[in-house]
Amino acid sequence: MMIRILLVLVLSGFSGAYAQQTRIAFLSDIHFQDLYGSFSDHEFRGITNPGTGKPVIMRTMGAQLRSTRIFNENYYAFLAALDDVAARGIKIVALPGDFSDDGQAYNLRGLRKILEEYARKYGLRFFMTTGNHDPVGPFRQEGGKSDFLGADGRPLGIYSSASLARSPGSIITKDIAPSGYREILEELKDFGLRPSPAYLYWSTPSQFISPEEYSYAAVERYGDYRNRMYEVSPGFTVPDLSYVVEPAEGLWLLAIDGNTYIPKNTDGDPADVKNYNPSSVGYNNVMTNKTRLIAWVKQVTAEARKRNKTVVAFTHYPMIEYNDGASEEISNLLGPTKWQLHRAPAEDVARAFADAGLQVHFGGHMHINDTGIRKYEDGKMLVNIQVPSLAAYIPAYKILTVKPGNVFEIETVIVDKADRFNELFPLYEKEYEALRSAGDSRIWNKEILNTRSYREFTLFHLQELVRLRMIPSDWPKELTGQADKLNGEDFYRLSKGNPALKKRSYRRWGFNELLLDLYKFQSADELARRDIPRKRLKQYETLCRQFEHLDTEDEFRIRLKTLFRILNKISNGDPSDHFEVDLNKEKVRRLK
Repeated sequence: MMIRILLVLVLSGFSGAYAQQTRIAFLSDIHFQDLYGSFSDHEFRGITNPGTGKPVIMRTMGAQLRSTRIFNENYYAFLAALDDVAARGIKIVALPGDFSDDGQAYNLRGLRKILEEYARKYGLRFFMTTGNHDPVGPFRQEGGKSDFLGADGRPLGIYSSASLARSPGSIITKDIAPSGYREILEELKDFGLRPSPAYLYWSTPSQFISPEEYSYAAVERYGDYRNRMYEVSPGFTVPDLSYVVEPAEGLWLLAIDGNTYIPKNTDGDPADVKNYNPSSVGYNNVMTNKTRLIAWVKQVTAEARKRNKTVVAFTHYPMIEYNDGASEEISNLLGPTKWQLHRAPAEDVARAFADAGLQVHFGGHMHINDTGIRKYEDGKMLVNIQVPSLAAYIPAYKILTVKPGNVFEIETVIVDKADRFNELFPLYEKEYEALRSAGDSRIWNKEILNTRSYREFTLFHLQELVRLRMIPSDWPKELTGQADKLNGEDFYRLSKGNPALKKRSYRRWGFNELLLDLYKFQSADELARRDIPRKRLKQYETLCRQFEHLDTEDEFRIRLKTLFRILNKISNGDPSDHFEVDLNKEKVRRLK
C-alpha cells in the first residue's frame, strides 16, 4: 500500500538533542464525512447499500464530480492512511485542518471515534489545528446540504432547520449544522487542542508560559474556550485555537490556527456569524488582522532556541505561492480571479514568518503537491511544502523525519489502494439510472465505476472535474473555441510558425488531453509524471521550448505561448516527492 498527505507544517532552524530521528505523519484535508454515522435527534441512518446490507449516509456522485474534493470514498482513504502510518511504527500524527466535511456534529463524533480507536490500538497520538471547513465560521450556524443520495437514486436534502429545506421529504437534524469553535473544541479537545497531563509542555498565544513555570495544573484553564479569544477588529472578538505542545522530549509542535474571520460590517452584530467573511484567503488576512500570531511564533522560536528544542509547526494555509512562479502567466491568460489565485499568499507572508524564525513550512488547503523556496539576503530561508489532500488527486500524506544536524527528510506517500473504496458503487449505479431515466443533462461519466484503485478513482474524479467545471469556468472561450479541435501536430506547426510541418506522432492527443495534463501537474507536481505517457512528456518539452522562442504577433499563438510557459513552470518545480532539507547548508536535495 502506498500513500501521501496534505498539511501545513513549519520547522524552525534548530534541532533538539532528544528529537533526533523523530518521525511525524501529516494528514491534511481529510474532509471526513461519517458514512456510517447517525444523528442524535433523528432516526434516519442513511440508505441501504444492496452490496453490504448496511445503511450509509452519502453524497451523490454528481455532487462530488463537480467539487474540488471527494465526499465519500475519502473515508476509506483516511483509514488506509492511518493503517499505513501504524504499520510504519510512526506514533505522532498531525492533522493540519479541514479534517471534517464542514464541522457538522455527526462528522466530528465519527472522527473522534476513529482517532480514539487508532490511539488505543496502535498508540498513535493526534494533534490538530483548524481549517476553513472546520469551522466554516467562528460560531455555530444553521446549514445543510441538498445533495445527499436518497433511496430512489435522487438527491436528498438534510438540513438543520426546516426553513432551509428546498424540497419535500428533507431530513431535519441539528447534527448537520456547521459547528463553531466552541463545539469543535469540546468534541476534539483530546487531540492537542487542550492541555493534557501526558504533554511535557503546552501553551497558547493568549497565555504564553515559560517551560520553567510550566505544570499541567498551571495551564489547564488556559485551554478553555473563554481563554482562547482575541479581537480581530475593534469590537469583534472571535476564537483562536493555536497552541504549542511538547509531545516528546525535545520536540515542540507548533499548531497555528490561520483562520481569520474579518467582519463584513463593522457596525453589525459581533455575535452574528453571517457578518464574518470566510477564512479561506488564509495568511493574507493574518497579515492585516491577526499579526499577534506572527509575534507569538517569534516568541516560541526564540524560547525553543534557548532550550535546544526542535520546532515543527503546522497550519492549514500555505505561506509561499504554490504555482512554481507561474501565477503571473495564469493571471494574464485566465484572469486574476481564476485558478484560486486570490488564495495565493503575498510575498510579505513568507518574509514575515521567516523573520519570526520559521524555515520549513508544510501547507495544506490547496489540495496540491508542491514545494516553494524563499531565500533572503540576510541569510533567512523559508521552505513551503504543500501536501496533497486525501480527498483529491493525488491522494497522499507526508512523513517528516527529523535528523541530526538540522536535516529534515520529507517523504510523500501516495494512497494508491484503499480497501472498500468501491463499496458504494452499487448505489451510484442507482443514481446514474435515475439521471438517465429523467434525461438529466447533469449525467456523469459512468466509466468512473470501472476504476480499480483509489488513486485511479481520484484521477478520474479530476478528469470529470476538469470537464464539468474547470474548463467551462476558468478558460476563455476565445481560446477554447479555437483550440479544442486541435491535436498535438497542430500545436507543433503553430509553435514553429510553419503550417507545412508534419509530426504525426503528436496526433494521439489533443487540447482537452493537454488541459487535463496541465491540471495533473497543478495538483500533483512531479508525481503527475507517472500518469502521463512518457512520449507525450517529451513532446510537451519540445513544444515548451519552441513556443518560448516563437516570435509572433498573432493573438491566438500568444495565448498558446503563455499556456505552454505555464505548463513548463508547473512541471519543473522544486523537489516535492522525496527530498531533504538541510537548514545549515540552506539546500533542498532530491532523494531517490
